[in-house]
Amino acid sequence: MSQIDLTPGYEVPPFVRKADFDSWNRYAAVNDEFVPIHMDDEAGREAGFPTAIAMGNLAFSYLHCMLRSWLNEGGEIRKIGVQYRQPAIRKTTVAARGKISGVNKTAEGSEVELELWVDDDTGRVLVNGNATVLVKG
Repeated sequence: MSQIDLTPGYEVPPFVRKADFDSWNRYAAVNDEFVPIHMDDEAGREAGFPTAIAMGNLAFSYLHCMLRSWLNEGGEIRKIGVQYRQPAIRKTTVAARGKISGVNKTAEGSEVELELWVDDDTGRVLVNGNATVLVKG
């Protein structure tokens, strides 16, 4: 296992995915979330969006995937809190991102505070929030 960088300001490697029907369909199948606004562009337009929109919890899962990938087996997620700002629009690319905002040494290891956000390739911030993770050792 490689050493995890715990420098305040360090940006965690992003978790990037296309916002497309295939990704949304897989997520809907796992979560039984075949809601028209997420699957049908016309339903999205009727709701005031240019296309169908992604499920909010899909962005949350991307943040979780980003943190798990960064921590690998060297830590655990203790807390995540997010606020949904805008939905992902079909045919964009979204990226879950995080930046270390603080580190506190504990008997278990290092408790790391992170700023979190999900943005898209048009520059829109879709979700923001924070997390606390424990880096062991």
